[in-house]
Amino acid sequence: MALPFEFVLFGATLLGVAILHRHTLVVALLGLLLITVYKLLFANFHGVAGPGGLLAHLAGEWVLLANLFALLVGFALLSRHFQSSQLPLLLPRILPDDWKGGFVLLALVFVLSAFLDNIAAAVIGATAAASVYRQRVSVGYLAAIVAASNAGGAGSVVGDTTTTMMWLDGVSPLELLRAYVAAVAAFLVFAIPAARRQQNYSPMVRDAAPDVRVDIARVIVMVLILGAAIVANVYANSLPPDLGQAFPYIGATVLGMLLLLTPWRRPDWSVVPDAARGAVFLLALVVAASMMPVDSLPEASPQTAFGLGAVSAVFDNIPLTRLALEQGGYDWAALAYAVGFGGSMLWFGSSAGVAVANLFAEAKSAVQWLRQGWYVAVGYVVGFVIFLVILGWQPEGPYLE
Repeated sequence: MALPFEFVLFGATLLGVAILHRHTLVVALLGLLLITVYKLLFANFHGVAGPGGLLAHLAGEWVLLANLFALLVGFALLSRHFQSSQLPLLLPRILPDDWKGGFVLLALVFVLSAFLDNIAAAVIGATAAASVYRQRVSVGYLAAIVAASNAGGAGSVVGDTTTTMMWLDGVSPLELLRAYVAAVAAFLVFAIPAARRQQNYSPMVRDAAPDVRVDIARVIVMVLILGAAIVANVYANSLPPDLGQAFPYIGATVLGMLLLLTPWRRPDWSVVPDAARGAVFLLALVVAASMMPVDSLPEASPQTAFGLGAVSAVFDNIPLTRLALEQGGYDWAALAYAVGFGGSMLWFGSSAGVAVANLFAEAKSAVQWLRQGWYVAVGYVVGFVIFLVILGWQPEGPYLE
């Protein structure tokens, strides 16, 4: 079968993002424009041609796009609250010395992501790393932070958009917990070398500054915002699917809480332009990926699930997960790990990666991400293999409701 021309345009866009990492936003927007024009003139939007098809398509995607934009901007503001609270400066008092401190910090990101959105966990982890490593954080360690956040959310229905989609479709949270077998194995593979190399690159601060004064009010603001985000996530998932997916509850809650609490502690609004540009970049790739004429997947199998995880490093995992749920026949825990963690292999493969790259411009180099963070890809393979060896492939597992 001939490859649809949309895929050629999308592939060229991703290649441009990887090569021209100083102009990623322009490349992404130009690619989206070319794909949109081509589909308007020569193709259709999942069966509906012309401007009407485009509007119908965007109407079906607006909630996801609004949520992503609000979360990326909101959590960028939250990271400045975290930094301004001076709480990160106390971390040397609780983290072990040498490379084990970096390992424990990655473990904390992993655990946080099981309860928070993985974007929040990655942003908090990256902000903390900047403090304990004197602003000298290697791209390899940033890749490990993103990987830890994605791995931690792979087995939690509130930790990642894809697992939330599975929960809404009827997959029990107990079934998805099995993904942590793969996630923990992958974590051990990438976290140890990442922590060691970061320690060699820039040793962790051994002692907290003596004059640190934690701004308790900002800490409370952070807790309130994150708590509200969790409540909004659970509330949205408790609604019928047509209602739960009709409004960006989580993103609106985060931004609403930031505005509500502004009189108490003012956010650093100066980060909004950069965060907004990063969000627009990700949305351009997400919209472009959603326009691809992918109407079916290969037959459900371990090989297919593994391949979907690898593809999710360059292709939005939301439409892939949606197609897999419609097709059925997957081991949902294996798929959750694959599509949730697979995007960690490139900085633009997950929303957490884009959020971290917004904070550290040097991370926007696909070459450096792969060269310094190669252990993330190795961890993905090892985790998937260990999952199959220990648990086996259990399509439509016994806990499916």
